Amino acid sequence: MSDLFVELTAPNGRKYPQPRGLFINNEFVKSKAGETITSINPSDESEIASVYAAGPEDVDMAVAAARKAFKDPSWRDMDTTARGELMYKFAQLIEEHKETLATIETWDNGKPYSVALNEDLGEVIGTIKYYAGYANKIHGQVIDTSPAKLAYTIREPLGVCGQIIPWNYPLAMAAWKLGPALCTGNTVVLKAAEQTPLSILYLGTLVKEAGFPPGVINFINGEGRKAGAALAQHLDVDKIAFTGSTGTGKEIMKMAAVNMKNITLETGGKSPLVVFDDADLDQAVKWAHIGIMYNQGQVCTATSRILVQEGIYDKFIEAFKDYVAKTSVVGDPFKDETFQGPQVTKTQFERVLSYIESGKSEGATLLAGGEAYKNVGGKGFFIAPTIFTDVKDNMKIYREEVFGPFVVIGSFKTEEEAIERANDTTYGLGAAVFTENIAKGHRMARLIEAGMVWINSSNDSDIRIPFGGVKQSGIGRELGEAGLEAYTNKKARLSTSRCRQLTNKSRLST
Repeated sequence: MSDLFVELTAPNGRKYPQPRGLFINNEFVKSKAGETITSINPSDESEIASVYAAGPEDVDMAVAAARKAFKDPSWRDMDTTARGELMYKFAQLIEEHKETLATIETWDNGKPYSVALNEDLGEVIGTIKYYAGYANKIHGQVIDTSPAKLAYTIREPLGVCGQIIPWNYPLAMAAWKLGPALCTGNTVVLKAAEQTPLSILYLGTLVKEAGFPPGVINFINGEGRKAGAALAQHLDVDKIAFTGSTGTGKEIMKMAAVNMKNITLETGGKSPLVVFDDADLDQAVKWAHIGIMYNQGQVCTATSRILVQEGIYDKFIEAFKDYVAKTSVVGDPFKDETFQGPQVTKTQFERVLSYIESGKSEGATLLAGGEAYKNVGGKGFFIAPTIFTDVKDNMKIYREEVFGPFVVIGSFKTEEEAIERANDTTYGLGAAVFTENIAKGHRMARLIEAGMVWINSSNDSDIRIPFGGVKQSGIGRELGEAGLEAYTNKKARLSTSRCRQLTNKSRLST
């Protein structure tokens, strides 16, 4: 076997060929400089494999391939129904390989295999199918102006789209971006997170098998400061879609400004979960647990600030502590009973531990956890589910995104106070409200500054519903029909039956 592939056997016994190269023009290739990055198993800190890392010259090659494919009639002029059928075939191949993809995702990322297989891969397949269905339904409109003029709009693809995905949901975030980009006729250069490149490379083998023309979909690995920066500031890239931290998102904006790229950013969050006295306590506890502890707390929309009305504060605290202890089983992510695997990297592991120390030093009450979890063979980046109570709004752990199994809980008196405190953040991605008074729930949802508000649930997003934030949580929307808007331009076409003198009213000025 070429050194562009390596035969691997995962901890669950599954054997498969792991691509190591950059996927450009439907082929795996070495990076020009020969640099590599090594993927680490976060469960035991062992090396899984090394893969080639792209530099600026490799980004140039990938972008050139995407540009050539965008102009080629085999993709540009493809019948839209045929394009949808191609995407359906891609989804079918993902379905056929889902056990292998879920295995890679768990091995490389640390999330429980049951979650990767039954939830993440289901979302990946569903997203590609959803947008495949839209491929032949992209249309414009005729605008009635006068009998002397025919005016209409069409939706055109943007061109070459650079996509930069995070490490917490590699395959799902790839699907969120590939789906709308492909069904609208764009071409793609997607950069995988340097911490979790393996599943995306395997996906490349399915791209070729599905029959996409060369250059339509390109996958590159590499460090963000090299490959990511080169993609964001590339003059022949028309759009950048990024999911990741707010700080990196701001840098992406600056780099994309070099040629005023179209941008979509989905960045950080510190989402509130508000529980009123009249809430169904059992449901509030269960959803609050999912909202912060799911996926090792590594979720951008995690409801990591819980605000509970005074009347049920003590009851909620006790019930939530018991539920976390019972449900958040920390362990080997390949075991069925595991709810929480390791944090994705040593860096993230140490980041969460540093916030634990901050919470202790600031005077918050540590109710549970607050330490590394060592009962999984003594190695790995595991952290005990951590709960802080008596948290003040000015504390670092209340204001900053931690991105781990780490929650802060405070109390409030009135609805007005709850709204003010929920909005007292630079972020605005998600929020949750628990109340049996549906009028109150919708009133809160209207007043909370967030892109998404769940009433009596948390983080139960749907691929058919727009996803995105306000304030410093991002720009634009992904998923749903709204996701198409991020990958198309509206072009106006006008045809006049006869020449006429332009009046001041009909002149355009700049």
